Amino acid sequence: MAQNANTLLKVEDMKTVFKTREGHLEAVDGVSFSIAKGETVAIVGESGSGKSVSALSILRLLDSNGEVISGKILFNDLNLKDLSNDEIRKIRGNEIAMIFQDPMTCLDPVYTIGDQIIETIKIHEDLSRTELRLRALELLKLVGLPDPESRIDAFPHQLSGGQRQRVMIAIALACRPNLIIADEPTTALDVTVQAQIMQLLKDLQDQFGTAIILVTHDLGVVAEMADKVVVVYAGQVVEQSNVKDLFNKPVHPYTEALLKSIPKIDTDKNRRLQTIKGNVPSLKDMPTGCRFHPRCPLATEKCKNEEPPLFDVENNRVSKCWIADPNLQEAWDIPISTDHNEADFAINEHLVSKNNLLEVINLKKYFPITKGVLSRTIGHVKAVDGVSLAINKGEVLGLVGESGCGKSTVGRLITGLIDATDGDVSFDGKQLANVNRKDKKGIRKRIQFVFQDPYSSLNPRMTIMDIIGEPLEVHNLAKGAKKKERVGELLEIVGLSKNDMFKFPHQFSGGQRQRIGIARALATEPELLICDEAVSALDVSVQAQILNLLKDLQLKLGLSYLFISHDLNVVKYISDRIAVMYLGEIVEVSDSEELFKEPLHPYAKALISAVPVPNPDIEPDRIILKGEVPSPSNPPEGCKFHTRCPYAMDICKKQKPVMKAQSEGHIVSCHLYGEEHRT
Repeated sequence: MAQNANTLLKVEDMKTVFKTREGHLEAVDGVSFSIAKGETVAIVGESGSGKSVSALSILRLLDSNGEVISGKILFNDLNLKDLSNDEIRKIRGNEIAMIFQDPMTCLDPVYTIGDQIIETIKIHEDLSRTELRLRALELLKLVGLPDPESRIDAFPHQLSGGQRQRVMIAIALACRPNLIIADEPTTALDVTVQAQIMQLLKDLQDQFGTAIILVTHDLGVVAEMADKVVVVYAGQVVEQSNVKDLFNKPVHPYTEALLKSIPKIDTDKNRRLQTIKGNVPSLKDMPTGCRFHPRCPLATEKCKNEEPPLFDVENNRVSKCWIADPNLQEAWDIPISTDHNEADFAINEHLVSKNNLLEVINLKKYFPITKGVLSRTIGHVKAVDGVSLAINKGEVLGLVGESGCGKSTVGRLITGLIDATDGDVSFDGKQLANVNRKDKKGIRKRIQFVFQDPYSSLNPRMTIMDIIGEPLEVHNLAKGAKKKERVGELLEIVGLSKNDMFKFPHQFSGGQRQRIGIARALATEPELLICDEAVSALDVSVQAQILNLLKDLQLKLGLSYLFISHDLNVVKYISDRIAVMYLGEIVEVSDSEELFKEPLHPYAKALISAVPVPNPDIEPDRIILKGEVPSPSNPPEGCKFHTRCPYAMDICKKQKPVMKAQSEGHIVSCHLYGEEHRT
């Protein structure tokens, strides 16, 4: 690609290897790109594609067994690859800064945030203690941290996730760098906080002209933030383009497949999502020819045998694909890729009964706050505070809200993993609190849980046979040969081979592990699955596979789901109705289509407006919420949302609103829709 006269960083043919017992593994293979002053370049790709290693290689922040072995990393014409350790340290934090994904693990828990900002400045500037503290305070104000005068002496654990990320940005800005490398800076954040951080980065970029390398798998964030996009696969750049051309007309089949696997606001929920078969190849076993050919629907013999170069495409773009030029498709008799293949993307409708399968009434869970040697109770965390909801047979109810709102606790209360403080849970007409132990075990067999993290939710010492077979034995459903046969059937139902049953969890990818978790949940032939962030830890391509699987299972087995997630695009795609939760309470329930077309509660409006749209031609019209979610141990009086609500009135501060129906099936808890405000 042509170089800008204002080029700040130019990476040329960079190769990074890791020394292991198996030999040298090449994680980055010939990556090249450039970034100009004030520009944002996004590096995207699936987990294991090499995008984070590429970013870390620039500042030589690799593990001790990693090394950049060739290529150039030219920063203001200075080759960072050839600098000594002392010389590169002078660049880090001063001229090039890094923002990491998880601020909780990157901030030192034993130092105040003020001291950690000051430490960064001290390395590069000679200032007095008073001047250093004033600079740190100035930076905290710049990144919008609430009450910076008192928060400067706070420790990381005393801040929320969004506040900690603001501190990380303040540290990155401490020495006014020319370039910031942001590695998944919003991935661990709620959509509302993500919107705040994205806006903050854009404002700071406008103010200081800082260039940003944005490493992410979130294509909605890319569409909104980036000027250019570098698509990385198996350690190589496969496409590079300006952001609008890439989204409107991707050239490489991998880029096209990534874009099509994302559920969007307008995605037809009666069609399966497009997926990418297979997984990113292991560094130990790279394919010959084009590295994407085992997963590519357009692959030919040439693709399997010969590695393509980076072809120049129109409008200053490049693509590492033999068919980068669309004119070649006809010459090679290759079918042009289409949005959907009717055989693979059949209509996927399911029937929803009007009969309740699950009914929750005024459910509460208060966790005691204790103090002293005698563990005296001094207060309560009101995690769930009067939740009522219902799920019909064959229905999917989505439950959304920010972290800490209580949505996961609701799921655990329904399954009986924890006991409720108050309220009723009825399943198929039976109140769980009133059934005997034997009947309760029978009901739990009919309600199963799919957990968020497919890595920590499977016992690493158990075979897949034992993991899936355990509930079969607990509920006396199958033993011996029958258990083995049933485990094989369950593996095939979720798209795995029955030959996998004697393997261990570490032998599977993240998506495959989640399939195993679903197979275990299906072992007891349940009627209701509680899916708690079941796809949030997965790449978009794998996420699409699991969502398709859940839809297929619902159609085949007549399942109902409580689908808990913070990803509103995913929730809209899979849900019939959606309940919006804030600080332990349900504030709005509606049909999923209607909620996104006409949200009523100000919190629901803010949530939906904050969803990143994977379309660079759409200018987001966001409602940016001010402040943080109040503590559930000391929630506000009246409406709990009034402290952040842009429409708050006096009555909101004093009187708690009640749920009222605004149309059939659309209920909301807000004084804006009370009798006194009806026209």
